[in-house]
Amino acid sequence: MSAVAGRFSVANLGPMLRSGLAAPLVVLAMLAMVVVPLSPLVLDALFTLNIALSLVVLLAVVYVKRPLEFSVFPSVLLLVTLLRLALNVASTRVVLLHGHQGPGAAGHVIESFGQFVIGGSFAVGIVVFAILTIVNFVVVTKGAGRISEVSARFILDALPGKQMAIDADLNAGLLTREDAKARREEVRAEADFYGSMDGASKFVRGDAIAGLLILAINVVGGVLIGVIQHDMGFADAGRTYVLLAIGDGLVAQLPALLISTAVAMLVTRATREQEMGQAVNAQVFGHPRALVVAAALLGLIGVVPGMPNLPFLLFAALLGYAAWRLQRRARAAEAAPAPEVAAVAAQPELGWDELRPVEPLGLEVGYRLIALVDKAQGGELLGRLKGVRRKLTQELGFLIPPVHVRDNLELAPNQYRVLIHGVPVAGGEIQPDRDLALDPGQVFGKLDGIPGKDPAFGLDAVWIAPAQRAHAESLGYTVVDAATVVATHVSHLVRERAAELLGVEEVQQLLATLGRSAPRLVEDLTPKLLPLSTIARVLQSLLAERVPIRQLRQIAEALLEHGAGTQDPALLTAAVRTALGRFIVQELNGMAPELPVYTLAPALERVLQDSIGGHGAALEPGLAERLHQNLSECVARQESRGEPAVLLVPGGIRAAIARLVRHSVPALTVLAYGEVPEDKRLRLVGAIG
Repeated sequence: MSAVAGRFSVANLGPMLRSGLAAPLVVLAMLAMVVVPLSPLVLDALFTLNIALSLVVLLAVVYVKRPLEFSVFPSVLLLVTLLRLALNVASTRVVLLHGHQGPGAAGHVIESFGQFVIGGSFAVGIVVFAILTIVNFVVVTKGAGRISEVSARFILDALPGKQMAIDADLNAGLLTREDAKARREEVRAEADFYGSMDGASKFVRGDAIAGLLILAINVVGGVLIGVIQHDMGFADAGRTYVLLAIGDGLVAQLPALLISTAVAMLVTRATREQEMGQAVNAQVFGHPRALVVAAALLGLIGVVPGMPNLPFLLFAALLGYAAWRLQRRARAAEAAPAPEVAAVAAQPELGWDELRPVEPLGLEVGYRLIALVDKAQGGELLGRLKGVRRKLTQELGFLIPPVHVRDNLELAPNQYRVLIHGVPVAGGEIQPDRDLALDPGQVFGKLDGIPGKDPAFGLDAVWIAPAQRAHAESLGYTVVDAATVVATHVSHLVRERAAELLGVEEVQQLLATLGRSAPRLVEDLTPKLLPLSTIARVLQSLLAERVPIRQLRQIAEALLEHGAGTQDPALLTAAVRTALGRFIVQELNGMAPELPVYTLAPALERVLQDSIGGHGAALEPGLAERLHQNLSECVARQESRGEPAVLLVPGGIRAAIARLVRHSVPALTVLAYGEVPEDKRLRLVGAIG
């Protein structure tokens, strides 16, 4: 029966540990050590395990590349602290019960630390223990606790700014939803980790205080027990129990110092994706000039009479050799032969192939911005532009052309400009080695940096050093890098000028794609009913009024329905907008139950109907100026309420008013009465008079 039970337990030990029972069993075992007496042999094994575990934790901290890779560290810290305290209680019981039998009564580990480490002198032991405790408690633990507290405060203060930056990148098309979700999880995990480290550092501080108290209790209690219970002399009791207590304290204090060092190393890590050894080697010993100066100073000290010449001269030679190796490596890298350039072939005669078509979308950069587009130098702009193209293609409903990037020496070093069909449409100036801190409207302080403006939206901003990013986010700023600034500006311009990027060739591709799912619809639409150029004009008009053309099948059906009656692009656009009414309102107001709208006062409506003839607008300049002013005030009021600004007008004048305010009041959407779905509830905000 016992053999069967033994086989059952051994066979199921591995699955039990893998199933998650290991941690509860370890915790229960540590709690049992507090109550169950342990033999000296078991104590030796557990003390050795405690030292080994502390070394493993310390080395794990050294080799992780980022603090978040060791996110379980606060829990590990709690477990090793509980193990150490449980061992202290168990060893205290053994020392006080059997200490009168001699130095080996509490196990060989405690005896070795009492005899070998401190030479059997309790006075030396007290001094060594006091020094270790001061180093651990006053230097390492206190500093690590302060760093943990400050890091947790800054991380939590910067959390809203980081979330806003992720939302801004998502809206600009620089991130997919999955990437944004992963970054939000990382930000949340970082806040949780540093918050836990702030609390976990208190474990180490409490452990250091507990070590002092346990040593004092062991000394006083051991002397009293030896004198009163075992009839020992005061000197003999003091010598025996003080040596055992100090040995016990040193056995516990050494792992405590290792764990405290691990805590301090982890919370002071500022490197990204790099092991600590690599970072120290590159940043401390990677500067030949510093090594040369240090070698020279050590050599000067080494030749001073009366000084220990050999050690100083030896280390001066080692540092000098290391500096020579670094300089030699740097010269070899600089003198490396450039890759051979193929000989230029004889230039052929000019031909029609020399006339290259103008790119639909281009970006020119000054020479200081070349690093942003050079992947070899860590440039991220090309990747950001690909993300912008992907997002805008999905939003607008047609394939955005690639952004052709090239340098232009005629531009200022930090300038760039965006071209559409070879014509510059906008530009800006950025600082490639700095981040842009945007003021979203409510910040809690000022930043030191270079004042500037966001090129896309004209917001007030400050160009700051990358090291100020966390501080700026804690003050409420939205911080983005230079590549993101350019990509956001390109995204904004493409949205505004999408109609210029959609040509007849792109419309043909759209119809070919639609034809795979609805071949009869496309066959009846063009070229039988409408020419391709008319369909392109309609789609361009929709994009010019910020209506995506994703609903291509619905657009084609509306054109097929009304194309037999007219081929006027303006009338066809109005018919398509009516068919897309529910989609247009959904894009404006989402799932809100009602749509806030402004209308025209009857008198103004009559004036506009009389003034606008055909499809053009011929308003008296004073009237147009007053209309723009009133509409701008309405848009400002709606933006302050967080609601869309919508002007509802008769269908006959909608297109003309929309063209009139398209550039002067871009945030205003002009809808015709027929474009609002019948089941949509309207809320009249006011009338424009």
